[in-house]
Amino acid sequence: MSSESLRQSVDQLLPSFDPVRFVAVDGSALEPPAGYSRPPDAVLVEAFHRMVVGRRFDAQATVLTRQGRLAVYPSSRGQEACQIGSVLALRAEDWLFPTYRDSMALFARGLDPVELLTLLRGEWHCGYDPTVWRTAPQCTPLATQTVHAVGLADALRRRGRGGVVLVLVGDGGTSEGDFHEALNFAGVLRAPVVFLVQNNGYAISVPLARQSAAPALAFRGVGYGVSAEQVDGNDLVATLAVLSAAVERARAGGGPSLVEAHTYRVSAHTNADDASRYREEAEVARWRAADPVERLERYLRGRELLTDADVAAAEAAGERAAEELRKGLGERMQVDPLEMFTHVFAEPTPQLVEQRAQLAAELAAGGAGGEEVGRDG
Repeated sequence: MSSESLRQSVDQLLPSFDPVRFVAVDGSALEPPAGYSRPPDAVLVEAFHRMVVGRRFDAQATVLTRQGRLAVYPSSRGQEACQIGSVLALRAEDWLFPTYRDSMALFARGLDPVELLTLLRGEWHCGYDPTVWRTAPQCTPLATQTVHAVGLADALRRRGRGGVVLVLVGDGGTSEGDFHEALNFAGVLRAPVVFLVQNNGYAISVPLARQSAAPALAFRGVGYGVSAEQVDGNDLVATLAVLSAAVERARAGGGPSLVEAHTYRVSAHTNADDASRYREEAEVARWRAADPVERLERYLRGRELLTDADVAAAEAAGERAAEELRKGLGERMQVDPLEMFTHVFAEPTPQLVEQRAQLAAELAAGGAGGEEVGRDG
């Protein structure tokens, strides 16, 4: 390959030097970036509705965790544009691979809120059917789902079934070996997969500057032959435009993409975290001023696409969703301790068989079968 050809190949893979942005922080419209199209107005209005409802869902789940109805809940408040944008960029036949922080995206995808929170409630490995929803189980180990996503994407391509895989990962996940293996795997196979890195600034308490010296995480794509882009992750219009372009490019056989969305986790890492120990309130305040929901609302109102009635309808839908969630998680559930051995392996190992038998004997001796767990269980 000549040096000129190599330069052209590299240029096609490199991200923009400034994050793609369609809407300013104050909600005013900016000149559309070259190479990207603004999503249809109706889709943007729908996105606002889902962001409002999703934020209310997130807030309610956080409260329920404090009440003991969930074991843990990682809030995605402040990342609504990434959560909703990723869902709206996909078709029904496409697959989504989420992390433990992406409950809002799953809720927006249409999953039953009680079922999707089953993992975080500690009731079951995964409360929904991944094949029905084209949604992989939420992944707690960092970045392990990225390799799985590439494998499924390549399988879809080989079988000629069509479909694209979008995998969500945090900035902390990009420091794991699995993430780099997945990028290499995707680049070599030209798999129809899109990696969305929600760079919210922290891997629990570790700031990005302590994780990577790269000018931006998106620049990691070129080393693996993966097309990359970076976007303002608090700008729903830009996030959806960039993700839609990457998804459709993969669908057309253009190969994998890496999208880095610059956003911020406004809440703590989980309900067990004290974020004030590692970040200043002034930093949080700066990001609150760039709130993705408020920014989209100002933008849509400025273009006369959103009315007071529309906002009220979205807020009412959010309250209904919160009420349904309270009701669903308030019901008593039957827990069978022996279920912890189910679906661990297709064929249980001898050790698991032995352990299951031992527990069954202890339960029988104690007269305990299943056990009801109430609101504080």
